[in-house]
Amino acid sequence: MAMQVSESDQIKQFKEFLGTYNKVTENCFMDCVKDFTTREVKPEESSCSESCLQKYLKMTQRISMRFQEYHIQQNEALAAKAGLLGQPR
Repeated sequence: MAMQVSESDQIKQFKEFLGTYNKVTENCFMDCVKDFTTREVKPEESSCSESCLQKYLKMTQRISMRFQEYHIQQNEALAAKAGLLGQPR
């Protein structure tokens, strides 16, 4: 049973990853690719798409860091409220 839950979670995570990947790809494509008269990707389109992806990755990393900081603060507040931290000596 535990193996099924783990496998189900892995499938869910992979679906979320694919959804995010597809959304980022579509957004960057729509923002950066403007000329469909040639098969070649123009240098400015390539650099735009790379910048778009880098911006997304940096934003995701920053949100993740803030989310972790928030949870640490919440856990510390709960611990202090329960009398586990910061007791006067």
